[in-house]
Amino acid sequence: MDAALAAAALGPRGANPLVGAVVIGSDGAPVVTGYHRGAGTPHAEVDAIAQATAAGVDLHGTTMLVTLEPCNHCGRTGPCAQAIINAGIADVVYAVDDPHDPAAGGAATLRAAGVRVRSGLGAVAALDLNRRWFDAVAAKRPFVTLHIAQTLDSRIAASDGTSQWISSPESLADNHALRGRIDAILVGTQTVLVDNPRLTARNADGEPSGRQPLRAVMGLRGIPEDAAVNGTDGKVLHLPTRVPGEALEQLFDAGVRHLMVEGGSRILSAFLAAGLVDELIVYLAPTLLGSGTPALEDLGIGTLADAQLWDWDQASGGAVQLLGRDLRLHLRPGTVSPSKTSPDSTPRNAADTAAGGN
Repeated sequence: MDAALAAAALGPRGANPLVGAVVIGSDGAPVVTGYHRGAGTPHAEVDAIAQATAAGVDLHGTTMLVTLEPCNHCGRTGPCAQAIINAGIADVVYAVDDPHDPAAGGAATLRAAGVRVRSGLGAVAALDLNRRWFDAVAAKRPFVTLHIAQTLDSRIAASDGTSQWISSPESLADNHALRGRIDAILVGTQTVLVDNPRLTARNADGEPSGRQPLRAVMGLRGIPEDAAVNGTDGKVLHLPTRVPGEALEQLFDAGVRHLMVEGGSRILSAFLAAGLVDELIVYLAPTLLGSGTPALEDLGIGTLADAQLWDWDQASGGAVQLLGRDLRLHLRPGTVSPSKTSPDSTPRNAADTAAGGN
């Protein structure tokens, strides 16, 4: 199960949980390992089975260990439970139940087909790996990735408003690759008025590439008719609210399951203050401005004891990467605040903090 968890962490965070699977033979030795590489790709169980098939390995009578209950539904891919049955795998051990209603029920299907099923092995680690994804599913809201491109002194624009480009070409390419796999990208109306962004996924030549996200604009002011964000494909949505939770509710109803929040400062701060950020990606450029637009505004924190605590996220490419001249920092919300780190402390509920918005 430890190997399955390690494999799971290789996948990207987002609309789907991180899942890994390891098949072992009768001697207990690993036969094949698989993991989920993102929405639309084979699930971990199917990935492992496909690798075994390609290598000519017969899986009849083997045991599969997987970090999440095998799914039981047909989405972009087929049900993993049926794939396991078809492969002749005799035993399945999974860590935690799938809380997603459309996907749940795989264990029952496996048992009905005569597969021996057990659960709970590695449950604590599996729950921690996907802690924020479980929270998003329970709240019926999108998984939220917040992205900041800033200087060493936490500026996202110079005093004259110029910001293109603080990040290196390598950081920009990484960000556009992320745009290509999310469901929607969100900015505030002020950002639309000042920067006039396109909010599209583009290649190195600046041309649209691959799958495009829904472009969402949050704020009470309307979107100007000549704004670049309108595009020509109709994939733009105005969210007439300043409250992050309300925006997420509207986006969830629109089918969005993975949202990237890009700015500006008010929007970034509002989502952070509301405790509604599941993943934080910061592109840190080795540049100093000394003045200009700060990355964040007031988060409503008056004392160090109430500071937000973030953990380095080793999943999905690691906590720190060097992209050109920039550092890419990858973090996820901590489970406790600095003042609540004693052994008998309970996790701080970031959602209790105040919300705001642009």
